[in-house]
Amino acid sequence: MALIADDAKHRVEQLLIMTERLAGLIDEETRCIAARLPAHSGAQAEEKNRLANAYRLELARIKQDRGMVESAPPPLLAQLRESTARLHECLAAHEIALGAVKVIAEGLVQAMAEEVVRQRGGAASYGARGALSPPASASPAIVDRTA
Repeated sequence: MALIADDAKHRVEQLLIMTERLAGLIDEETRCIAARLPAHSGAQAEEKNRLANAYRLELARIKQDRGMVESAPPPLLAQLRESTARLHECLAAHEIALGAVKVIAEGLVQAMAEEVVRQRGGAASYGARGALSPPASASPAIVDRTA
């Protein structure tokens, strides 16, 4: 979805609104992650994805044709630069928060796998013919709040 603008000033104003809203959504989602609350879902997640795609497309269009924004008033362009810098800061914090969630999730999966091995395994024993005996039956893996 590309922005529809009458002139460079109008395009920069729209891009500024989009940038600030996207930064706000990402910042809010980062706060949710830090508070151990579920991240956005439903309408907010859809809005974030839609804005991120529109932002990406608009930046690609501007990269192809700098004239789309060059004639905008300098104070408005400066405000857009500041807003873009804030968006990048929000994205960096979001990346760190998501990285922490990934490490925790991977650690949980590893701990569950180790617990399954511990519950199933124990020491291997030798059978009557001198070979390792297979497990007698399937053993369930119990994962609850204490695991």
